[in-house]
Amino acid sequence: MKLTTRGHYSVKALLDLSLQPDYGPVSVKMIAQRQEIPAPYLEKLLIELRRVGIVRSLRGVQGGYQLARPPAQISVGQILEAVGETLEPLAGFTPTSTQAGDWVTVTLWQRLHQKLKEALYSISLEDLYYDARSWQAAQGEETNFIV
Repeated sequence: MKLTTRGHYSVKALLDLSLQPDYGPVSVKMIAQRQEIPAPYLEKLLIELRRVGIVRSLRGVQGGYQLARPPAQISVGQILEAVGETLEPLAGFTPTSTQAGDWVTVTLWQRLHQKLKEALYSISLEDLYYDARSWQAAQGEETNFIV
């Protein structure tokens, strides 16, 4: 598994939404500015996240995007899959009979992959929020909205 810009930006944007009072709606422009994400790219990611029910959009002057459910109910694994991140470390690889030694490698990678996938689905936005705040406090930094 490789975390691309898509996955990284998606998690950052959703963490930003989790910081909003009562998880109220936020404009793409505001999220893009705070998180230093190109707004057109962010809009595309949020549309993908809306399609799978992780965020919802509200129209109007006070509109924008907001989380569709509490941060504790949204896992990193769900976010990554929603934006097309692959969680398969060896997708499409099957060793031939002459590569018997590779079965050990494949089996090892499959087991590691399963543990990684379990971890990604067990880490919630809420967990990341508290981790980020703890790290900032340990660094003596003021609380801010950039994650």
